[in-house]
Amino acid sequence: MRITTTALIAAATGAALVLTGCGTDSADTSSPSGVSTSAAASQVQFNDADIAFLDGMYPHHAQAVEMAGMVAGRTGNADVVALAAAIEAAQQPEMDRMTAWLQQLGQPVPVSDMSGMHHGGDGMMSADQMDTLTALSGTEFDRHWLTMMIEHHGGAIDMANTELADGENPEARQMASDIVTAQQKEITEMQALLG
Repeated sequence: MRITTTALIAAATGAALVLTGCGTDSADTSSPSGVSTSAAASQVQFNDADIAFLDGMYPHHAQAVEMAGMVAGRTGNADVVALAAAIEAAQQPEMDRMTAWLQQLGQPVPVSDMSGMHHGGDGMMSADQMDTLTALSGTEFDRHWLTMMIEHHGGAIDMANTELADGENPEARQMASDIVTAQQKEITEMQALLG
């Protein structure tokens, strides 16, 4: 009887050590989306500037995706079509990451339909500008779309540079850096298309 009890205690102790070891190994991992699974650790890393960046950039991206969606059926310009597809392909996943971060922090996710809200200086288009764009087609649509998207991208770059100056979260800062690089490149392409 004493041998069996000792064996059971030894087995239980061994199992506890194995479980403790497993817990330690996975305590600081990241999920497939790149968001840390430790909410407490991430909350410390997100300062007010990071949250302001996410709150502002989410609707900004949503409007860019909306503008990209307007291209289908309004232009035959293959360069504009390709650019719109690239904008949507880059910005929708970034919106998904921003949503995950905000939810993890217990913050509300901004609404996507911000087309009627011009914030001034951030490149957001007014409802009237969006309505005007919707009514156009062909080369006139291309010219307006490219001009508006250049302004829109300029606003995003300004917001991203503010995050780089004031934000603390490494992942949000990396996203801001990526936005500056990608959107400056697209501005150069759009300016060339305008001639």
